[in-house]
Amino acid sequence: MTKLEKGPTGQRRGRGARERILSASQQLFREQGINNTGMDQLCAVAQVSKRTAYQHFTSKDELVTEYLRRHDPDTMPEIFDSAELTPRERLLAAFEKPPSVPPAETTPLCPFIAAAVEINDTDHPARRRAHDYKASVAARFTETARQAGAVEPEQLGEQLALLLDGASVRTRALDTDALPTAAAIAAVLIDNALPAEAPG
Repeated sequence: MTKLEKGPTGQRRGRGARERILSASQQLFREQGINNTGMDQLCAVAQVSKRTAYQHFTSKDELVTEYLRRHDPDTMPEIFDSAELTPRERLLAAFEKPPSVPPAETTPLCPFIAAAVEINDTDHPARRRAHDYKASVAARFTETARQAGAVEPEQLGEQLALLLDGASVRTRALDTDALPTAAAIAAVLIDNALPAEAPG
């Protein structure tokens, strides 16, 4: 029988260590940033030893990259893959506050933007992941804009991606929800980009 390791609090730890580490990283990176979160604190919150943490992740860099990879691997599928919404409705739904955020709280800063700001090394795997994710958001907007019949879907896709990122940063900087304003602007951009309906 494999001996279970005792964590920092002396409790027996099982196979869920990796998931607890990732869960702790999600909480701490969101609340206090990547650079301000040390491995000692992360291990304490995850209730694992540093030895266990480094068995699952060879470095903090690897942990940060996996944290981003798991955050939204398919680029908002609950919105862009929804069969219940029209393409136009999907474009606007991207500007709604996620259900996971309590009504009284502002939307947290996008973790991919946070990683890009905190990590200066453009070759860092987490920085590359942030780059790829942001490119995928614009691509998803563009694809949906094309489905909606936009005259210039690439332009609309880039405009909406930029608007969404701006709302995320402004929300964080001012501690107020900028998404409703962004949604109103998005509606104007979308309506201007879609062909006018012929009068009945």
